[in-house]
Amino acid sequence: MPRIFHKPLVVEPASIDALDHVNNREYLRWMEEIAVEHSTAQGWPMERYFAERTAWVASTHFVEYLRPALADEQLDIYTWIGGFRERDCLRRYAVLRERKLLARGETLWTFVDLDSGRARAIPAEVLDAFPLTADDDPELRALGLARRERRRPAQ
Repeated sequence: MPRIFHKPLVVEPASIDALDHVNNREYLRWMEEIAVEHSTAQGWPMERYFAERTAWVASTHFVEYLRPALADEQLDIYTWIGGFRERDCLRRYAVLRERKLLARGETLWTFVDLDSGRARAIPAEVLDAFPLTADDDPELRALGLARRERRRPAQ
C-alpha cells in the first residue's frame, strides 16, 4: 500500500483552454481522481464507503499554479496524506513534468455520514489504511516535493 501514490498521465486536448495550456479546473479534477485512486489502492474504493454509508466531502481546496502544462505533455501526479483530525483529512498533491513542479495543492476532506449528511469521526479502520507522510519525508525529498521549513532571520 503506497504512502505516496503516483499516477502518470498525458494531457488530452480537451484539457486545454483558450490560452493553449491546461485549464485550472483540470488540476482540481486530477486531484479528485488521484484521491479516489489512492483510496482504492489502500483498500477503500467508493463502493466500500457507500456500503458503510459514509464518504469524503471536500471542505476546501488550495491549488498553486507554478508553470503551465500543455497538450500531449507527460505529467506525473502524486498524492499523500499530510494529517488527520477527528473528522478531517489533509491530502496534498503535486503535478510534475520531467521532475519540475508545475502545481501543488491540498484538500481538506471531511468524513461524513451519508444518512445524516453531517461530519462524523473517522473510523479506526479508515485511519489505519492511510499512513501519514511528513512534510520533510525522505521520499518527498527525493522527488523534490518536501516542504522546507522557513527560517527566520537571526536577531
